[in-house]
Amino acid sequence: MPHACLGPISVHLPERVETNEQLQESFPNWDLSLIEEKTGIRQRHIAAESETSSDLAVAASEKLFADHDIDRGSIDFVLFCTQTPDYPLPTTSCLIQDRLSLPTSCGALDFNLGCSGFVYGLGIADGLIQSGVAQRILFLTAETYTKYIDDADRSLRTIFGDAAAATLITASDERSMWGFKFGSDGSGGDMLCVGDGGSRPESDAIRPRHRKRWKSRLYMDGPSLINFTVDAVPRMIDQILQENALSDSDVSMYLMHQATWKMLDQLRQRMEVEPGKIPIELSDVGNTVSCTLPILIDQLRQTGRLDAESVNMLVGFGVGLSWAGCLWKDVWGRTKAV
Repeated sequence: MPHACLGPISVHLPERVETNEQLQESFPNWDLSLIEEKTGIRQRHIAAESETSSDLAVAASEKLFADHDIDRGSIDFVLFCTQTPDYPLPTTSCLIQDRLSLPTSCGALDFNLGCSGFVYGLGIADGLIQSGVAQRILFLTAETYTKYIDDADRSLRTIFGDAAAATLITASDERSMWGFKFGSDGSGGDMLCVGDGGSRPESDAIRPRHRKRWKSRLYMDGPSLINFTVDAVPRMIDQILQENALSDSDVSMYLMHQATWKMLDQLRQRMEVEPGKIPIELSDVGNTVSCTLPILIDQLRQTGRLDAESVNMLVGFGVGLSWAGCLWKDVWGRTKAV
């Protein structure tokens, strides 16, 4: 039976860069040094007013095809994860298929998940490949959360950035992803939400968990999200390890959704692991939602910190509430065969 192999990744970031120094000039009353100390973020990339998630995803895809000499005609499925689609309908992945001139025999699917979306997408891709439906999947994540954020929102503007990542998932005889575990708890949907823009009437829309302090369409209850994360994620990690007869010493690194430095450090303390086992690489891009894990993997590959023999764990968590994890070996890093 074939298995999914996580292949090359290409990242595209919007041209505009917003630094903490620039924000400090615009908002002298903000304590940007303290904020940066807690978030670990010093700059973010911001999509232009007319730039959408599909624009970012198409740019990342074209970079992937060019940099890795990939025949676009070989793509037989497009998976697109975003919480900022171009339109309520049509499906953005169908528009991307056309813009990239992919075959019309290519399947196309959008799914709306945020911070856990990359691991969920890998699970979907693995299922498509194991069932024989697809052989070469273009897995795209793209987000423009900044379009939901008011300029004066100190709590969100200093965290979220825009980005896209294109990942090639191919069929392989070697199993490199396994032990998938998923979770969801919709009772926490009011911790991170955009309550307008859908079909539910405003009078009956989801309400923020606590008083909304800013004008942003996006609302986030940071403390509640941290409490959820440090409870649900370690339990899931323990379950994955136990069900696969592994211990913490068998795992080289826990590659986690790059939310903020504070959240990841609290997870590290709760799990009682050394800092290097949970790499934090978000200072130059911020929290890019579903794009954080592929960006992290790309950064680790470029700096030679991944090898094909080590077992790592990929972990996503956040909006939904949702969480997901799986075990992974970077076998593509050994073969570079696409």
